[in-house]
Amino acid sequence: MKKSFKFYNNLTGWIVFAIAAFTYLSTIEPSVSLWDCGEFLATSYKFEVGHPPGAPFFMLTSRLFSLFAPDPTWVPVMINAMSALASAFTILLLFFSITHLARKIVLDNKENALNLGNLIAVLGSGVVGALAYTFSDSFWFSAVEAEVYASSSLFTALVFWAVLKWEDVADEPFSNRWLILISYLIGLSIGVHLLNLLAIPAIVFVYYFRKYETTRKGIIYATLVALGILGVVMYGVIPGIITVASWFELMFVNGFGMGYNSGFIFYMFLLAGATVWAIYYTYKKQKVLWNTVLWMFAMIVIGYSSFAIVVIRANTDTPLDENNPDNVFSLLAYLNRDQYGSRPLVYGQYYNAPIVSYDKGDPIYIQKDGKYVISSYKDIPVYDSRFNTLFPRMWSSQANHIKEYKTWADIQGIPIQVTTQKGTETRYKPTFGENLKFFIVYQLGHMYFRYFMWNFSGRQNDMQGHGSLLKGNWLSGIPFIDEARLGPQDNLPERMKNNRARNNYYMLPFLLGLLGMFYHAKAHNKDFGVVMWLFVMTGIAIVVYLNQYPLQPRERDYAYVGSFYAFAIWIGLGVLAIYEKLKDKVNPVMLASGATVVTLLAVPVNMASQNWDDHDRSGRYAAHDFALNYLNSCAPNSILFTNGDNDTFPLWYIQEVEEKRTDVRIVNLSLFNTDWYIDQVKRKAYDSDPIPNSFKHEQYAEGIRNYIPYVETFKKPVKLEDVINFIKSEDPRAKVRTTSGSSISYLPANQFLVKVNRKNALENGTITPEDTAGLPNEILWKYPKRYLFKGDLMMLDIIAQNDWKRPIYFTLTAPFSSFNGLQDYFEVEGLTYRVTPIKSGYNRGVAGRVNVEMMYDNLMNKFKWGNIEDPHVYLNEDYRRMTMNFRNNFSMLANALMDKGDTVRAKKVLDRCLEVMPNETVPYDYFNLGIAIGYIRLHHLDKAKEILSVVATAAKENLDYYQRFPSDKKALLMTAIRQDVSLYQEVYRVASQYGLKEMADEMEPELQRYYSTFVQR
Repeated sequence: MKKSFKFYNNLTGWIVFAIAAFTYLSTIEPSVSLWDCGEFLATSYKFEVGHPPGAPFFMLTSRLFSLFAPDPTWVPVMINAMSALASAFTILLLFFSITHLARKIVLDNKENALNLGNLIAVLGSGVVGALAYTFSDSFWFSAVEAEVYASSSLFTALVFWAVLKWEDVADEPFSNRWLILISYLIGLSIGVHLLNLLAIPAIVFVYYFRKYETTRKGIIYATLVALGILGVVMYGVIPGIITVASWFELMFVNGFGMGYNSGFIFYMFLLAGATVWAIYYTYKKQKVLWNTVLWMFAMIVIGYSSFAIVVIRANTDTPLDENNPDNVFSLLAYLNRDQYGSRPLVYGQYYNAPIVSYDKGDPIYIQKDGKYVISSYKDIPVYDSRFNTLFPRMWSSQANHIKEYKTWADIQGIPIQVTTQKGTETRYKPTFGENLKFFIVYQLGHMYFRYFMWNFSGRQNDMQGHGSLLKGNWLSGIPFIDEARLGPQDNLPERMKNNRARNNYYMLPFLLGLLGMFYHAKAHNKDFGVVMWLFVMTGIAIVVYLNQYPLQPRERDYAYVGSFYAFAIWIGLGVLAIYEKLKDKVNPVMLASGATVVTLLAVPVNMASQNWDDHDRSGRYAAHDFALNYLNSCAPNSILFTNGDNDTFPLWYIQEVEEKRTDVRIVNLSLFNTDWYIDQVKRKAYDSDPIPNSFKHEQYAEGIRNYIPYVETFKKPVKLEDVINFIKSEDPRAKVRTTSGSSISYLPANQFLVKVNRKNALENGTITPEDTAGLPNEILWKYPKRYLFKGDLMMLDIIAQNDWKRPIYFTLTAPFSSFNGLQDYFEVEGLTYRVTPIKSGYNRGVAGRVNVEMMYDNLMNKFKWGNIEDPHVYLNEDYRRMTMNFRNNFSMLANALMDKGDTVRAKKVLDRCLEVMPNETVPYDYFNLGIAIGYIRLHHLDKAKEILSVVATAAKENLDYYQRFPSDKKALLMTAIRQDVSLYQEVYRVASQYGLKEMADEMEPELQRYYSTFVQR
């Protein structure tokens, strides 16, 4: 029977693999998607340097898959397919792991045999558990895009499966080869993502239970060893090797006068030689344990050595070279993610802790004249000790985060008198109980268990949740459970009910998993302990480590898929639990078959049917086409300021992979505050010239001119070039003292003058000959902030040095604050704002003027819209939100055409907007009101009424739904209520103002009712 089991186990496993592979390959996105996918595609295809802490092994494998692309447009298909296949292999290994654990339970029972009923039950457990994970929300999301999480999951599955294989042969000769393989896989996984390291404690306990007699003291020791090994790898091997290398590098370069990287190279040879000698020595002395440990260390280091590629590529100054880790010091900062700052974990400050001083931290080295020179030191803030606490959970001092802390933890606080520059004030320090409440309610409840229930109970919608009852919550599909938490669940507004991500599993995966968990604990408590370690370390332990602040920029469920993997094991064992409970009462073969079929239909099949429509990305080219539209909105050889990931990464993909519009220099304002990025954009890249810049590296190196306060020195306008020169000056008179005692540069004026070079502006199309009449010789604008960050300084320097030679643009989605007061000089030509010397101010609430002919050609002829009009193509909240700007552009252009009397083309523009963004795929919203007004101006009242009616009906359905909530929950809906009342009121205003009296009369009683119900109360 054991031979039969092996055959049927392998056969069934590969069938499960085929189902998973078909699912993922048929639902992958055929092009780039939002967030990090675009960056990974770009950096993998050209093998450049991605964001810290890097993923070099992922990039190597991605590059390998990209070689199978028949042309560059197929590169994302190949790399997305790589993630799909990695995920399918993860499912295969999960199946084998479940059947391994289930078989051990069966063999440990009294019968001690694998009869046919037992065989079906074991295989059924593997099928149900593996397919439940296949169709789970979070894992499926990462399985179909070019991100590291699919490959990271594969490594987690590999090492867990490998340690189970070792367990089978632990007493046989050469069994330790499995442990050495596991070490190598862990080393390689560092080059994908650090999440895989969290499987180490589970591996240690498999070893302990297999090799030692279980005792209470032994479990304590094993726990300490497990956490110790994890700590050694995370904080010793990964940064430690590079830290020691930095000592050698400094000694060889600064001490011995040798070339850059000489100390690093010597150290690597020394480390390799010492390791080889130690392995040989322990082999000769027959020290088996230490020999195995050394081999495992060597394999981790060999796998980890994929990061050498990062240094090699950084030294070639690739166009995308994030953090420029071209030497051991910058590599250490890269691995430590210094760019993202730090957070307290064990002991630290609360959010309102006053800073009393700054300690001098580690030096920051730059290369200069053949040496490493200290450019500055890292400042380490010292906080008022009265505001420090153990296990600090509420630490971010951003105003919006503080507001959320107070809401989530219901903070009353302890009053403490503090002295600041403004005098004495009272600050309310949170109590430790309030600190723990935030940890439990937000970090555990909202940022972990909510995601957990998404995957095993159901999901409300695809809208990001920040605590609202209406967005991003978990759902069960069982009315009394959902209504107690989220309010009425019957007669939902159409848009809520029809959201594709509204998925109900009726808690069946959750309940089956709980059954399997309790059964596993009773039937085989050692293996249960191993799986529990995996579950906790890849779930709750991550929550503790990340110490997340509120208002995260995106949902973070993908970080916890390892925990969901562990729970899927218990879902599978839940089938075995049902079988074991009833097998003495029912024919075992029939019972095993029936239990498998019923749970298969109730759990994975239902999950697949619920999740398919909101995980199918086939046909979606939106991010690709939007990115190309951004670039095609720019004139040749222009500079385009972008802001966030969605703005930038797809654009990088277009340039790096498809090699389109490589003449446009993309400048990411989020990265512009770093010295390495300024260095990068100062170099020529493909067809794009360097940005105009007057600074030397040492004038903006890390720690230099990071923050520049405004100190009013000149009240009258000053030439921008003179302001820049003043800030660059090292004259003590151009410095101001800070509270820490250091001297920093300051901004002496906030009104800037820039000379207008008409010749250059005409040549690149920034102005037309008609614009020159009355054009001033210089432009004047007021800088709106009380400070400059380094990125702001560099942007102003571009304006000052450019002399109108190159067109300068901002993306429409950039935040208003990033414009730095230039918005009065904007011109809209497509999906970007162009900086011009013509002051236009605001027209119909829109910054700048409209270049009618250019914008018409772009929106109507050149731009593509990524199939967003296709009802079969799924657009999640990110894509739907981006369309708001596009609708606004169509409305803007139509109004500009009507102002010129061109009603024919204005009508075509409005029709085109509704054609590419219909209500069926991109529901009408506030930005459709401008489209409706456009139709009214053109006397197409039926079309306008249709749009206004759709928007009003949606708002009305929502408000009528809100009225059904109990009063205690209604208070939690006030933000949504205000938005919908305002939207309904705005539709009423448009109808009243533009002569749609009948519609306005119908709406007025309802509006009054909503005011009396919601607003006046």
